[in-house]
Amino acid sequence: MADAPSDATSAERPQRADGPEPFDVLTIGRVGIDIYPHQIGVGLEDVETFGKFLGGSATNVAVAAARHGHRSAVITRTGDDPFGRFVHRELRRLGVDDRFVTPVEGLPTPVTFCEMFPPDDFPLYFYRYPQAPDLVMRADEMPLDAIAGARIYWATVTGLSHEESRAAHHAAWAARDRRAHTVLDLDYRPMFWPDEVTATREVEAVLDRCTVAVGNREECRVAVGEEDPERAADALLERGIELAVVKRGPQGVLAKTRDERVEVPPILMDVVNGLGAGDAFGGAFCHGLLQGWGLERILRFANAAGALVVGRLECSTAMPTPDEVEQLLAERDGDR
Repeated sequence: MADAPSDATSAERPQRADGPEPFDVLTIGRVGIDIYPHQIGVGLEDVETFGKFLGGSATNVAVAAARHGHRSAVITRTGDDPFGRFVHRELRRLGVDDRFVTPVEGLPTPVTFCEMFPPDDFPLYFYRYPQAPDLVMRADEMPLDAIAGARIYWATVTGLSHEESRAAHHAAWAARDRRAHTVLDLDYRPMFWPDEVTATREVEAVLDRCTVAVGNREECRVAVGEEDPERAADALLERGIELAVVKRGPQGVLAKTRDERVEVPPILMDVVNGLGAGDAFGGAFCHGLLQGWGLERILRFANAAGALVVGRLECSTAMPTPDEVEQLLAERDGDR
């Protein structure tokens, strides 16, 4: 794959922006190093070789948005170590502004291993000890002007799992205008939380600060107590969300506003690694919002972006370009 977006709009944008132009997509959250096995269908104890990739959900969404030609940045922290330097190098190489990525002395940059048992079993092992630097973000360090000015601001619920990071996230949401796209990725990872009850309490407390919520059925259950897609979407709307998106895996995607309901079918692919599909969906979803598309077109495009990534090993560097997504959609439309 090419290292930079191929469309003309992207080529005209600097990879590091130093002017006052607002970011198209600004994300906040996890960053780390993905160590993924080259051998498929075996446990880590039997893997012989690995690949090293930039990772972390919020980081991957920023990369995906850059692949679609948008000016993106991520707010996060790394260790002051070689892997932290790799994060900066990869972000710049992939077109993401790294000015809001800062080191934490004494904490290592997180590493994540996975096992690959396609089509639907990809155990993750997070090494975020003794504390992940991306949870050591402080409210007084938030780039509030950039957050307020971003056309889309994207956060994940992981940032609410630790008190210091939680305060920083609340400060960021306070800087946002409700008329802007403020997305909450319901990306719930139980290993980051003391218990599910705490996660539910913290997520419910911020839903009315956001305009868009995106999650799968389990994540919706944790957020609002509903796993059925219809009821989950309705519950998110009742709590102040303006656009609720429920990802249903092999059943496709459902989205609702107060006036519209859209359901799109899945795009089935040969699966290599399903871990990056949601982040590819997120970056493509942001692209559709920024283009001003209708909801059905946004969902079809985002769904196709996610489908492309499940057929690739890595996450960040697997994010597709608009041309790749449109080609897949054209092929599938032609098969009907």
